[in-house]
Amino acid sequence: MKIFVVNSGSSSLKYQLLDMESGAVMATGLVERIGDAMGKVSQKNWPGEARESEVDREMSFPNHNAAMHTVVDLVTGKDTGVIASTSEIDAIGHRVVQGGETLFKSTLIDDDVVEKIRANCPLSPLHNPANLVGIEVARELFAGVPQVAVFDTEFHQTMPPEAFMYPIPYKLYEDLKIRRYGFHGTSHRYVTEQAASLLGKAADKVNLVTLHLGNGCSMAAVRQGKCIDTSMGLTPLAGVMMGTRSGDIDPAIIPFLMKEKDLSMAQIDDILNKQSGLKGICGMNDMRDIHGAAGKGDRKAALAVDMFVYRIKKYIGAYYAVTGPLDALVFTAGIGENDDIVRGRVCAGLEHLGIAIDPARNAGRKKVATAVHADDSKVAILVIPTNEELAIARATLSVLN
Repeated sequence: MKIFVVNSGSSSLKYQLLDMESGAVMATGLVERIGDAMGKVSQKNWPGEARESEVDREMSFPNHNAAMHTVVDLVTGKDTGVIASTSEIDAIGHRVVQGGETLFKSTLIDDDVVEKIRANCPLSPLHNPANLVGIEVARELFAGVPQVAVFDTEFHQTMPPEAFMYPIPYKLYEDLKIRRYGFHGTSHRYVTEQAASLLGKAADKVNLVTLHLGNGCSMAAVRQGKCIDTSMGLTPLAGVMMGTRSGDIDPAIIPFLMKEKDLSMAQIDDILNKQSGLKGICGMNDMRDIHGAAGKGDRKAALAVDMFVYRIKKYIGAYYAVTGPLDALVFTAGIGENDDIVRGRVCAGLEHLGIAIDPARNAGRKKVATAVHADDSKVAILVIPTNEELAIARATLSVLN
């Protein structure tokens, strides 16, 4: 069975075509800078195989509709494609960021599901509209092919009310569904399943703290294979410090800025989402650049790393307290998989919690699942490369079955 996975972002479109029977990734690609004057599309066919080939083009993508049409042309093209026609695709899996409280598990897409996704757009104004375009264009281009929505919020639906409710007037929850939803759920679920397998435990028996650390960062407390808390909230702005997002701050900062700096809500939203986090402290949001600057004596770069690590440590402590006996910490995503400095510093000083990292095992980037804890560590420390596209394809297959 061939499954086409569509992951539409606010200005990008990531896609992958997988052969679920052989396990082969037939094609993987990315459209960038959708809506800009000039964008880019790159596609790699049969990555990692002898017949591997690449497509790399600069062209304009005025909207997601144009991007989807280009992607289909590339995947099926005579010189660029891996299939002869769209009829070879058996199913399509779509990443949808926000399912709200109406769509809490992966589901077959029909008109009713589309309208429910649309109704949840106020909860995710940047992502759900883009996800919808991907769905609508795919339904047009792949008429009759079953399509499945897989939600970022799905893994976090097992949180109890004491974890997902905010201490604000209850009527705001009733009227506007203001609560913690959490994101990166597909990634957290994937590494949870992989960690259980590595530990030789059933998925419903494992207790973890999972750390998805990239430009966007989130953490999850997993008890007996189910998420019981997560760091992101109503939006992806909450939680630990990120590349350009602030993470948790005193909410009174917002009216203070409005008064003292005469800023609008739109300006403050831009500051907190696009000008804060690592970038806000040192002017950079790529951790590789920040490490380089810190190594040359840049005090703000060093402070940014200190703040980033400190906030992650605090969440580990909080989640350790609610998960019960902890089986493992699991690092994933761009920083989690590739930054041994951050992994080492996050775990340093946690020996009193039974968490001890082995510097030699931790060294370097990890392209495959790797245990990096010391022999005497009571808690395993795992680095597991995430694979959201494979997780979406598996969820799609599960729904169809």
